[in-house]
Amino acid sequence: MFDPGKPDDRPPARASQPVRAPAPARVGAADVAAYGRKLGSTARRFASVALRLMLEGLELGRRFVFSLSGQLFIATAIFVAIVEVIILVPRMAIEQESWLNDRVVRAEIASQALDTAQTKTVTQVMSAQLRKSAGVQYLAIINGGVPTYRLWDYATTVPDEVTDLRRAHKNIGRDLVYLWAPWRTLLEPSQRLIHVEAQPHIRRDDLIEIVVPAKPLRDHLKASLSNMVRTSLGISLAAGILVFAGLSFLVVRPIRRMTDAISSFKANPESGSGTQHVSGRADEIGQIERELVSMQEEVRNALRSRARLAALGQAVSKINHDLRNMLTSAQMASDRIAAASGDPGVAKALPRLERALDRALSLATNVLTYGKSDERPPSIQIVRLKDAAEAAAEDSGLCLPGSAGEGVRFSLKAPRGFFLEADPEQLHRLLVNLMRNARQAIELQPNRRTLGRVTITAIKTADDVILIVSDNGPGIPEKVRERLFQPFSASNTPGGTGLGLAIGRELAQLHGGDVRLANTGAEGTAFEVRLPLKGRG
Repeated sequence: MFDPGKPDDRPPARASQPVRAPAPARVGAADVAAYGRKLGSTARRFASVALRLMLEGLELGRRFVFSLSGQLFIATAIFVAIVEVIILVPRMAIEQESWLNDRVVRAEIASQALDTAQTKTVTQVMSAQLRKSAGVQYLAIINGGVPTYRLWDYATTVPDEVTDLRRAHKNIGRDLVYLWAPWRTLLEPSQRLIHVEAQPHIRRDDLIEIVVPAKPLRDHLKASLSNMVRTSLGISLAAGILVFAGLSFLVVRPIRRMTDAISSFKANPESGSGTQHVSGRADEIGQIERELVSMQEEVRNALRSRARLAALGQAVSKINHDLRNMLTSAQMASDRIAAASGDPGVAKALPRLERALDRALSLATNVLTYGKSDERPPSIQIVRLKDAAEAAAEDSGLCLPGSAGEGVRFSLKAPRGFFLEADPEQLHRLLVNLMRNARQAIELQPNRRTLGRVTITAIKTADDVILIVSDNGPGIPEKVRERLFQPFSASNTPGGTGLGLAIGRELAQLHGGDVRLANTGAEGTAFEVRLPLKGRG
């Protein structure tokens, strides 16, 4: 027997209820403000970085555009684009002419169907099919000026304007029309009809006429133009890159190296770090490199000379006081000797000693002045050339006419009573420098058998006095001639300073004249001193 058991004392189960998610935490106004501040700060940093990168990019672009590389790149792109346009225009004209010739050939083939017809005619349906296969709306074969065959639609109106493919391009007008034809097809409405006349290719008739719609030709030209542009852009890009790379390698990079070398040389000209590297090229770039190296070396030599002149000035400034005191003492001693001695020989030699001491005092003072490149202005006087020349020759160690000795002889070739206007002291120094150099060159000439001679030839023109100081020495070497009048660089004599010719030219230029090398060679050397006349008229 079934026992249902005791009733369940538990309460009945409730229907299941959905589980509620915990309520989200409330976001306060402070949190929203903090998030806003962080977001604003991040946005500002991003905007600042973006702006800086944009400005840097614009600056780099500006520098590139205005640099030689940028201008070369732009010029290359423009030139290549111009060449492509020059190529593209006739190619489009050739493309249109080829398309029209193709329609002529197809129309000529379609006309062969008329030859098979007994009555040389076809039905309207066959005519439409033939014209459709040829892609024309009108077809006529003309023999002897009379139409032999015709295929046309009565709704088609043959245009009066004719495109004649038989005409050769014999003048500029026809050439321009030929080149403009495809662009006219692209620009004008597609409903336009084109009337074409051409020479038959297969038949032996005089002429074939066709009328074709412009729309298929226009579509063909658009497709061809698109292909040409893509191809041209590829070729232009490749050619531009190659041309730009070649010019950059051959022109821009050497110029950039020279620019860097010049900048480095400007920063420290006495250092060898800024010396331009010579590539050995035989073109204009190589010549510029060689000239730049030569110029840098000349500037360095000039700076070394200036430094030596500055050192000379400092040294002379230190010893000048003591030297003047010693020379003054020597002058005083010579005066006492002249007063105490009654020897005629001493009396005759003392004037020379006094002149030498006076010039030594003047020279000691003027050396510092020369080191400062500030020679005093000349004091112009009337000078008797014979006296000045003999005094200078005597101080140069030359043997005067009538004197005993086997040294280098001096001679003067000038009219009797020859006078000139000059500073006596500066003229003396100028002549002494020239004649001393000549004497030393003669005396140092090995195995010399003839007697050495130095000659001054005086000539007076309407404007100048010309003194030619010549010798029969060995001549000036080629390497010395290039820097003949540069201080410290032209001396070819052991113990020489290289200042003689530089001082002589400076003294002549102070008078408004100049000194130049007239000639030199195995027969001797001649210098021309030109001094202007001051009191003409």
